[in-house]
Amino acid sequence: MFPILHTTRCQLRQFSDDDLENVFKGLSHPDIIKHYGVSYATLEDTKEQLEFFADLEKEETGIWWAICDIASNTFLGASGFNNLSKTHRKAEIGFWLLTEHWSKGLMTEVMPVICQYGFENLHLHRIEGFVESDNHLCKKAMDKLDFTLEGTMHDCEIKDGNFISLDIYAKINS
Repeated sequence: MFPILHTTRCQLRQFSDDDLENVFKGLSHPDIIKHYGVSYATLEDTKEQLEFFADLEKEETGIWWAICDIASNTFLGASGFNNLSKTHRKAEIGFWLLTEHWSKGLMTEVMPVICQYGFENLHLHRIEGFVESDNHLCKKAMDKLDFTLEGTMHDCEIKDGNFISLDIYAKINS
């Protein structure tokens, strides 16, 4: 059974086919995909992302939640874990919000609940976040969430034909 999580303002639930348009809205928006690993040009192509979320659960390599407003059930964004390693008790965390919900403190409300789920239910010891070095908003959020900046991997990936650097953040379950 898929775990439904709650915060004061949000419900985190399993993705459904009804979320396709909102996922496309997010993962085709230039301001969101600027620092995100995937993007989609069509609604049809976006089905791959919903399949990715379902495969993570099926293969037990991660879990992602649709973030919704608890009062109106409005879709706000997504967050979760991928690259989950049971052997090493670690996973990579990721998140994105539709732009109209930026700067409202939602991620600082949602992420602690997701991290708690990872530590308590997935028995993670380490949660990692890989943030593009020029993504200042995300880096600010990671600092607020008490993730530790461990270092920078310089020119480690190519995006849009250019090398980018990634900052490595981690939270350890003490």
